Amino acid sequence: MRLAQFFRPKLLVALEGYNRERLNTDVQAGVTVGVLALPLAIAFAIASGVKPEAGIFTAIIAGFIISAIGGSRVQIGGPTGAFIVVVFGIVTQYGLANLLICTIMAGVMLLLMGAFKLGNMIKFIPHPLVVGFTNGIAVLIMLSEVRDFFGLKEELPAEFSHKLRALYHGLPTLDLVTTLLALASVAGIWFYPKTWAKRLPAPIVVLAVATVAVALLNLPVETIGTRFGGIPEGLPAFDMPEFTFATLRYLFAPAMTIALLGAIESLLSATVADGMIDDKHDPNQELIAQGVANIVTPFFGGIPATGAIARTATNVRAGSTSPISGMVHALTLLLIVLIAAPLAKNIPLATLAAILMVVSINMGEWDSFTTLRKYPRGDSAVLLASFALTVMFGLTVAVEVGMVMSVFFFIHRITELTHVSVAEESPHEDDGEATLLRKAVPEGVMIYRVFGALFFGAADKLESVLAQQHDEPEVLILKMDEAISMDASALHALENLHRKLKKHGKHLILSGPHTQPYFLMHEGGFFDEIGRQNVVANVANALKRARELLDEKRVAQQP
Repeated sequence: MRLAQFFRPKLLVALEGYNRERLNTDVQAGVTVGVLALPLAIAFAIASGVKPEAGIFTAIIAGFIISAIGGSRVQIGGPTGAFIVVVFGIVTQYGLANLLICTIMAGVMLLLMGAFKLGNMIKFIPHPLVVGFTNGIAVLIMLSEVRDFFGLKEELPAEFSHKLRALYHGLPTLDLVTTLLALASVAGIWFYPKTWAKRLPAPIVVLAVATVAVALLNLPVETIGTRFGGIPEGLPAFDMPEFTFATLRYLFAPAMTIALLGAIESLLSATVADGMIDDKHDPNQELIAQGVANIVTPFFGGIPATGAIARTATNVRAGSTSPISGMVHALTLLLIVLIAAPLAKNIPLATLAAILMVVSINMGEWDSFTTLRKYPRGDSAVLLASFALTVMFGLTVAVEVGMVMSVFFFIHRITELTHVSVAEESPHEDDGEATLLRKAVPEGVMIYRVFGALFFGAADKLESVLAQQHDEPEVLILKMDEAISMDASALHALENLHRKLKKHGKHLILSGPHTQPYFLMHEGGFFDEIGRQNVVANVANALKRARELLDEKRVAQQP
């Protein structure tokens, strides 16, 4: 029973009432997506700095696992463009062997996220941050493909500034034939009839035409065969990555980057799919599937995998009804590798670069830059900063700085909404009276209205209450029915306020504290400190208690 609660693949639910008609539809959708996934898997792998078969094996193995045990009915998993920059940076800095270890570590992290039900935590990542780093990744993908797109001879380093310098110095080596083939490939994808795309995706048609043209015309362009020697004709072999525990601490940061990006991408893709099929995915089960896939795939030479939005959308449009289509997509890729691998040696890198150029253009939300004025200034700053930092310094820095900025601006906004002011009017009926002035507030009594969230960013507003008055009131009433929450910093400020009043023989009364502040003050012992008789339900009772305290003081002062 516990296992069923922990492990609930969407496949088990989707197969209820399954029939031959749905199977035929799923098989057709799976074959369509499998054909589309082939050029993308090869292109993503090459752009990431690894061999093309690494992308294909990842699409096969991870794609099958994510569909079989995932939490989405139609999610397609595999290598994606978002990982290109991250993977290329890890390969350049740490080497291919350590990339495999990073991927396994990231898989364990994703598995733990799902096991501890952290899938819903992804929604706390601000949208401007996601848009910013997604657009930044798109720009970096474009830059990484410039070399193959124009046939440049210059090798491209990982750092942004060095990459720009290398591209500038490599411009004189531009190859006209390669450039024309790449431009023709972009045009073919861009102007491909949409009505045909449902049955045969544009990238695979353009790739096939370009490959045949290179083979028949003997075009002098670089191909998979000239650079990599082709693609292996067979199943991937199991291979244990070599690692030492001493290196794990250096790989934790890049592994965490892979895990977070994989979680964000997969859950965003699943959410988009939900809107297309009117369904609800299980985010925790999806993270478990992503974790298992990224743990298993590296043992067969694979790279990081996550949910692929474009392939998932294609799967939906092709008529998918269950995860069976995703599993068929993986088997289709496997069949292609076993049968057509020898033909891959003639695939031109220029066409693969063109495909990735189009992918990067489509993945970016470029209109967000033209609508920045519609956003709050803080959101605009987060979007621009995360975009610039992703391009110049990498995704890890962008996410770290973007999250800090988002938290800062959030605190600032909430602080601006929190008010502690003299309560001259009540916003709602209170014991049949609309204003506090009608309650005949006795001389020496001051009522303050607390509105909003009392937390560390707004705690000083409590501390400044007494500073607003030239003379301390004999009794200070805090009207707290509109204070929706409180943290330890605000409680500390409230304790200091009470102690300052008590030191001068004054009194503090709390009127109508909300549920969360009430329990925090109760558990923190503040009610015992202030006196439980000084915590009342409404302003009328607070004024009654204030009169009692004033009468007690007058009696005490009489000779």
